[in-house]
Amino acid sequence: MLSGTLGLVAKIALLAIVDALAVFAILLLAGQGSWIVVAVVALVTVVVNVVYLLPGRFLPAKYLTPGLVLLGVFQVFVVLFSCYIAFTNYGFGHNSSKDDAISQLVEQNTSRVEDSPAYRVTVVEGAGGLGLLATSPDGDVSVGGPEQPLQELDEGQYDDEGGVAVAADGWTTLTTNEIVQRQSEIADLQVPFSDDLDEGFLVTADARNGYVFVSNLSYDEEADTLTNTDTGVVYVDGGDGAFVSPDGEELRPGWQVVVGLENFAYPFTSQSFGEALLSVTLWTFAFAALSVGLSFVLGLALAVTLNDPRLRGRNVYRVLAILPYAFPSFLSALVWLGLLNTEFGFVNQVLLGGASVPWLSDPIIAKISVLVVNVWLGFPYMFLVCTGALQSIPEEVTEAATVDGARGWAIFRLIKLPLLLVSIAPLLISSFAFNFNNFNIIYMLTRGGPRMGGVEQNVGHTDLLITLVYKVAFGGEGADYGLASALAIIIFVIVAVISAISFRQTRALEDLN
Repeated sequence: MLSGTLGLVAKIALLAIVDALAVFAILLLAGQGSWIVVAVVALVTVVVNVVYLLPGRFLPAKYLTPGLVLLGVFQVFVVLFSCYIAFTNYGFGHNSSKDDAISQLVEQNTSRVEDSPAYRVTVVEGAGGLGLLATSPDGDVSVGGPEQPLQELDEGQYDDEGGVAVAADGWTTLTTNEIVQRQSEIADLQVPFSDDLDEGFLVTADARNGYVFVSNLSYDEEADTLTNTDTGVVYVDGGDGAFVSPDGEELRPGWQVVVGLENFAYPFTSQSFGEALLSVTLWTFAFAALSVGLSFVLGLALAVTLNDPRLRGRNVYRVLAILPYAFPSFLSALVWLGLLNTEFGFVNQVLLGGASVPWLSDPIIAKISVLVVNVWLGFPYMFLVCTGALQSIPEEVTEAATVDGARGWAIFRLIKLPLLLVSIAPLLISSFAFNFNNFNIIYMLTRGGPRMGGVEQNVGHTDLLITLVYKVAFGGEGADYGLASALAIIIFVIVAVISAISFRQTRALEDLN
């Protein structure tokens, strides 16, 4: 009875924590306007409560619900979100809403108002970050931050010292050491005077005196335009997530908008990128196929050799053969990076007597190098699975073939290899899929280089599709998450189609059993 009561209390407590987190998430998402996600979170929360609060019912669901929730959060949501991003221009300069972009443009293009009065300021910090406690020349005191315009304070809400406000309720005054450590952050601090950004900002350079700055860009909400007050140029919404001038000049940052199939069509509309993508795709297929094929041939040859009972010291040779598989691939790649160094590498300086072979900087030689290193890393795995498969073939089959007059090569080719492929074929398919997206070996050895010429994006001769996606997504100022998501979807479709066709073909091998 006591244990049942404790279990009920523990269940209610856990559900209370889940519900509290769900309510917090709903409030946060509602504030951002993500109503679809709000509805999903609310629905999942209700289902979880129903499943665990009704006694004696939905028993299987009690075990399945945690796994399904985690699957939805870490798999389904990620896939759906990536698909959504693929149809947007989300990336560098287009990663926020239109309102945020307008605020940033107005704040980034400011200049000091000539002959403006100087404010005595104290740098303070609140819940939203740094702010300014300002004392006007008339003695009025106000406080605010970048997201909270200046608000006038009544006496008693602040402490003054020598006629200058030095502390305010709800704000923490920065010490001298803190000001020195955060100088760059303070120099970038701009506190608006009101919700109307055209009224200007209060800015300080020395954390003591503040001056009035106004923006050179004025936003007209009715016309939805930005006007440069210095030049008179009017920027309009170009429809692609940015304000554009009549001569085509685009203001950055922009904002995120849906662009439809534009990201998927980009390789076909940009000749240079399309040719580079085709080259990378062909190399990706070649790299994956050659890596699997060569690793399988080498691993199988070693497995057959070391499976011969007449060979002495087989166990020692087997241990040596699997050593590359015992070390993390990225560490092995870094070791090979040093060995293949053109000027100081062991291969050039010792094995080749001081030669200067550009193992990782020549387009063709670099491809051969990464392929050799990947085969060196991959053949132990093939050796292990082939050894296990060979040992699972009954000796009676070999003996019967020998009695029938079959020779060694005929036995291997006509009997052992087909039986071997029954169990190895699915592993070969999975190895192909793995090498198709083998990020570690390429990125650690060559970073995808050497770089191709004539392409705006950073595309290299040894890039695989996965490393190209990484560069497009995290390529500094050229980061384009929308295009990267579209390429990731294309990779998924390619791998899925190849895997489906391959598994369908391997069904023919099952008849051998």
